[in-house]
Amino acid sequence: MQNTPALTESKVFKEGLLEKRSDGLLQLWKKKHCVLTEDGVLLLPPKQHDQQPHHGGGDMGKVKELHFANMKTVDCVERKGKYVYFTVVMTEGKEIDFRCPQDEGWNAEITLQMVQYKNRQAILAVKSTRQNCLTSDTRGLLMRLTMAVGTT
Repeated sequence: MQNTPALTESKVFKEGLLEKRSDGLLQLWKKKHCVLTEDGVLLLPPKQHDQQPHHGGGDMGKVKELHFANMKTVDCVERKGKYVYFTVVMTEGKEIDFRCPQDEGWNAEITLQMVQYKNRQAILAVKSTRQNCLTSDTRGLLMRLTMAVGTT
């Protein structure tokens, strides 16, 4: 599993209520206070958000973090009545169902932030690869120069 920074320390893009389908037998819709950050989504019980754990305080026991590093896709399932239903698919295969009023656009906002996160990670990977190549090329050049100087 990747070492990921705490979502509570990330820049906040959107906050509000979202409904999550429970994992239990009845699969009831439960309201969650959601905080969308540059690194993922925090899910808090609706009453707990007043403690503002995304700003460094509060009890983090009931907070669920969905980090973009562990997120595969956001699938829009359907628009029905006043709700849009969507599923967040995690890399390990777990699917988490949500719904929200259509005009709130949570699915689009989460998708946008996830894509931006993945793009930032790809850019960092390319920069790291280039830096490693540059370092090994520099070492090779120095070895050749040292050998050339040593033979003269």
